[in-house]
Amino acid sequence: MKIIYILLSLFLFQGSIYAQTFKGTLKDDTQHPISEAFIQNIRTAQHTHSNERGNFILDNCLTGDTLQISALGHQSVVVPIENMQEPLAIVMNKRPIALEEVTISPEMDALHVISDIDIQAHPVNSSQDILRKVPGLFMGQHAGGGKAEQIFLRGFDIDHGTDINISVDGLPVNMVSHAHGQGYADLHFVIPETLEKIDFGKGPYYQSKGNFTTAGYVEFNAKEKLDNSTFKLEVGQFDTYRLLGMFDLLGSADHDVYLATEFLSTDGYFESAQNFNRINLFGKYSGWLTDQDKIGVTLSSFESSWDASGQIPQRAVDNGQITRFGAIDDTEGGATSRRDLLVNYDKIIDGRSSLRSYVYLSRYDFELYSNFTFFLEDSINGDQIRQKETRMIYGLNSEYNQSFSNGHLHGSWQAGISLRHDQSRENELSHTANRRETLDPIQLGDIDETNLGAYTGLVLDIDKWTFNPSVRVDFFNFLYNDELLTAYNPQSEHKAIVSPKFNILYNASRELQLYLKTGKGFHSNDARVVVAEEGNEILPAAYGFDLGYIWKPSADILVNMAYWYLYLEQEFVYVGDAGIVEPSGKTKRQGLDLSVRYQPLEWLFLNLDANYTYARAVDEPEGNDYIPLAPDFTLVGGVSFMFRSGLYGSINFRHIDNRPANEDNSIVAKGYTVMDMNAGYKWQKVSVGIQVQNMLNTDWNETQFATESRLQNEAESVEEIHFTPGTPFFIKGIVTYNF
Repeated sequence: MKIIYILLSLFLFQGSIYAQTFKGTLKDDTQHPISEAFIQNIRTAQHTHSNERGNFILDNCLTGDTLQISALGHQSVVVPIENMQEPLAIVMNKRPIALEEVTISPEMDALHVISDIDIQAHPVNSSQDILRKVPGLFMGQHAGGGKAEQIFLRGFDIDHGTDINISVDGLPVNMVSHAHGQGYADLHFVIPETLEKIDFGKGPYYQSKGNFTTAGYVEFNAKEKLDNSTFKLEVGQFDTYRLLGMFDLLGSADHDVYLATEFLSTDGYFESAQNFNRINLFGKYSGWLTDQDKIGVTLSSFESSWDASGQIPQRAVDNGQITRFGAIDDTEGGATSRRDLLVNYDKIIDGRSSLRSYVYLSRYDFELYSNFTFFLEDSINGDQIRQKETRMIYGLNSEYNQSFSNGHLHGSWQAGISLRHDQSRENELSHTANRRETLDPIQLGDIDETNLGAYTGLVLDIDKWTFNPSVRVDFFNFLYNDELLTAYNPQSEHKAIVSPKFNILYNASRELQLYLKTGKGFHSNDARVVVAEEGNEILPAAYGFDLGYIWKPSADILVNMAYWYLYLEQEFVYVGDAGIVEPSGKTKRQGLDLSVRYQPLEWLFLNLDANYTYARAVDEPEGNDYIPLAPDFTLVGGVSFMFRSGLYGSINFRHIDNRPANEDNSIVAKGYTVMDMNAGYKWQKVSVGIQVQNMLNTDWNETQFATESRLQNEAESVEEIHFTPGTPFFIKGIVTYNF
């Protein structure tokens, strides 16, 4: 790395003498800056991107050169350079999504263009939709709508977030050493309509992403401004009501303030009412204090409470004891809340360097009642448990970025630091009855966990090649104070991990990019496991690679395909529902990902994502090496239309194949195919529409587990599929008013 930086310094020095640069600024038709636009000199094929202020610098330009400029959601423009000394001020008009505007540019996160397309073609309008925007990602709810969803990606049953790093505007969503399980990621504090961009990456190849980035990461970004204020009312079956308000309080060229609020209530489709209620508040300010200094402040508040019918055993449905929508214990449920403060500061140091920083503070409360085994352990009172905690999270991140150029050599380098500290108080697991009586404390303690990270990387463009070496270092300190011990005896462990990464791109043309991504990542273990195991397997690593391409065979088709491989030193070790350590060994996964986006007509859009995975445990004998609940094949697709007259709609489907529910595949989690649709009409300030979930009224199981349980009238326990039924036919109407 020292040699690289010495060479880089020489190139920077020489480039400052010989490079001919041209400057410009991009704004939309409301005079707001356009960032991340792609600017290319047609003569030299050299390219750059606009920064947060909409400014760009392009090297090796001459009078008479022509620039081609594109930005998703805007009309592309071709601009001649008539005067090298006079910066261009370019206005790009907004336009509906158009695949012909998409340019496969030489950048390390080019795959996020797929989610950019999807979020414009299919705007996010429910919390269930948020993560489904990631190609190949499946999710399921199994506790009354208030618990974080179960996530599946690349042959992982990620549970609630153990192997995927999730953040919103830099705020971490994954909760380390959580009362319900490691990496617990609850996104219900996000109001879907506030989202503007969803960035994602699969695999452990990204220097700025640390803990939990094994299967990949998802980063959500909220809008900085509103085009208009909005009221939305949704009314549906099962006493479902949702009210949304988004208010543009201040909108100018340099300063924006808006407030959003959401209320949702439903009884759900179960025989026992869910009594689900959620209220969200969200406020955001972003503004330019000077031409180089941008500041943002975000405040959010979220509260939710619900009842749940829980997972039910298949035998109880088969023998007629209950229906698919019945319950063995309908006293499950819970309550959760979150308060967030985020302050971000962007500094444009000069045309080639910038500094992006943010600090955050979160207060989080959680209480969950569950009963997975019914009367297996306690034949009188039942096996209900309570999981509870109160948490504070403090953190900061800062990244410096500098670009450089010299002849045929272009690129940038980055360096960043991060600090996160979690304080989980009264982290509890208890045996309870009827959500009223505490029968037996199983675990109770205070957890302090600190993660300090640092990284640096280089992006080097040489003709059609892009090389991206980087390295990340993370240090963890774990402290657990067990309050069930008679004597005060806090236990602590610490460890560091180094994660090198190296990515290569070959930009064959503006229509084809080939890539090889390689790297090491990790997920941390629960603090209670770390101290119980005396520091063994604190930070199990993941090693992987992706070999793939992004291709535009024609102006209206975009294709991404990749073969990938991932090896994990350890899957997970903490079963939060039982409060026990359950070590799991090494695993390997490999597979194929395929994504296709097609826009044959201006008003017609088609999408398809197919994912195949072969997942096995490494050290287990053949036939007993299946990874429970690891999906081997998923398929998602749909067709949508949007006419200029205001008529719009879509039909979408998702399919997941049968998959093993235990290690020898003797118990199988059934696959399903579900279709949804929506349609509506927009005119002037008003929009009306309908949404239909499960339009064919398919019987499907949203989540499934191989669980040993005993019913009250049974003499012996039974291990079989326990499931939460998926949504039956569900229709709701929507009225939106913009002002």
